[in-house]
Amino acid sequence: MTTAAIACTDDGAAPSAPASSATSPTSSAAPPTTPSTTAPSVSPVPSPAPHPVSLQALTTKKYNGGDLRLGRVLARNPAYTRYHVTYRSGTLTISGILNVPSTPGPHPALVLNHGYIDPAVYTNGRGLMREQDYLARRGYVVLHTDYRNHAQSSKDPNSEVNLRLGYTEDVVNAVLALRTSQYVDPSRIALLGRSMGGGITYNVLVTKPGLVKAAVVFAPVSSDAADNFNRWTRPDRPIAARILRTYGEPAANPSFWRNVSAVNFFGRVTEPVLIHHGESDSTCPIAWSRETLAALKAAGKDATLFTYPGEEHAFGPAWPTSMARTVGFLKQHGV
Repeated sequence: MTTAAIACTDDGAAPSAPASSATSPTSSAAPPTTPSTTAPSVSPVPSPAPHPVSLQALTTKKYNGGDLRLGRVLARNPAYTRYHVTYRSGTLTISGILNVPSTPGPHPALVLNHGYIDPAVYTNGRGLMREQDYLARRGYVVLHTDYRNHAQSSKDPNSEVNLRLGYTEDVVNAVLALRTSQYVDPSRIALLGRSMGGGITYNVLVTKPGLVKAAVVFAPVSSDAADNFNRWTRPDRPIAARILRTYGEPAANPSFWRNVSAVNFFGRVTEPVLIHHGESDSTCPIAWSRETLAALKAAGKDATLFTYPGEEHAFGPAWPTSMARTVGFLKQHGV
């Protein structure tokens, strides 16, 4: 598998001591001749800026998602209309598709985050096709984002060496753009991610808590970036060598690798999370989702894992059950 397959194919200061309330005792003696002094003020030491390639940097970033533009109609059926769309993400323009139900809105909505597909062969809206159709037929506006470097999206030459954290930025901006749509209830938006897109979903939850109401992931990658690097990127020697020259090995520079791993920031998550994972998944080991669930639970979060005996990475016979559970979960949480 090439390096691109890093995604399994398709993230308090103590309170200050109170100021002293003691006063000098009242005295009739003459005031001292030595003038009293006060402690010099000390400027606080500024916190160091986060590494630009880190989840902390994404938490402080200014996002400008908007300018959601509907282009040509790609398909139309009695249940929904499918549009080619673009939206703004930082200095880039990101393409995608938008499925708009035929029933009166405004509708609840989902941003869909697809798994790894080689950008060289990827086409607009590719990936999660079953989910796009299923959810639109149940009354959801669906925005499937293409990410930077995919389809008609703008190019980012540093995407790979930046560990694809730009995809996380594109998804945050997709939600912000979707909020501006006349078809969408902006208070009822959720995320759904698969494989690599599951990892992107985790990143969004820890960098922008409160952005959405709920999140669902299917067969996700590990929430520890070192796992994903070791499984897919390390065998692709040119890009792996560049990444390791830039940031160092996980064992040699653990601070960097911790700070690009969502598992270390699960305390920031505010949304309920539903995880689906097949027990026979040979691409993304189910152990990763069990470890993620345990970490979310340890952080006191609302997280559920459904496992599916015999199901591989892509899901087959159990897919309808997983989708019925997904819609039930979304409705339970107001989406």
